[in-house]
Amino acid sequence: METESAIQTESIAREFGGFRAVDGVSISVRKGSITGLIGPNGAGKTTLFNMIAGALSPTAGRFRLNGEDVTGLSPEALYAKGLARTFQIPRPFKRMSVLENVMVAPREQAGENLFAALFGRRRIAGEEERLRERALGILDFMTLRPLADQPAGKISGGQAKLLELARALMGEPSVILLDEPAAGVNPSLTNILVERIEELNRRGITFFIIEHDMDFVMRHCEPVIALAEGRVIFEGTAEQARANPLLLDAYLGTVAA
Repeated sequence: METESAIQTESIAREFGGFRAVDGVSISVRKGSITGLIGPNGAGKTTLFNMIAGALSPTAGRFRLNGEDVTGLSPEALYAKGLARTFQIPRPFKRMSVLENVMVAPREQAGENLFAALFGRRRIAGEEERLRERALGILDFMTLRPLADQPAGKISGGQAKLLELARALMGEPSVILLDEPAAGVNPSLTNILVERIEELNRRGITFFIIEHDMDFVMRHCEPVIALAEGRVIFEGTAEQARANPLLLDAYLGTVAA
């Protein structure tokens, strides 16, 4: 039977010098959802993301991706299995062009193999052309095509967030982790980002999003999961989150109903 969970953690925990940043978290991110992850600074959100993405190994617990136990796999191995992520602070190769940043994202390109580089130049050239066309198509989708030849270090912070998502899409992921996609992004670019996330979600991509912008979460995420002190304190719909006294007092403030 096919699992309905894209991401499932089972009592996952992470300690740093005796301090449990994540303490026995068991969550399920439904396939095809845009799930929001909220909580105050220090709640364990980024640590949880880092474990799911393979950047940190859990101290305890298991992690499943589309029903497969992938605990302890590297970020590269998880990327190959369809899990991509973006970062709160974009990490482009600043001296490379926007197009080149997208083209280098796929793993195991023929040009990375020494034998192929020496004896398979025609194959490499063909692969590079295919990657270029795919990358340009993604840049079109992300409204970044006019910036294709610009150095990535020269574009705005909001455009860099769009570039992060473009790079993730080159791996044809089924699941994308987004770390504060709206942070530092002006409203017009935020609207573009939201439109693209929702379009990709309609195409079947699951999103798991850390976000401090509660208006963003309430408008675009369903369901919502909240962490505090490394533990899950709430799981439910955005409407239920609005009505939860603990969340209203601690996290949501005066978000309009």
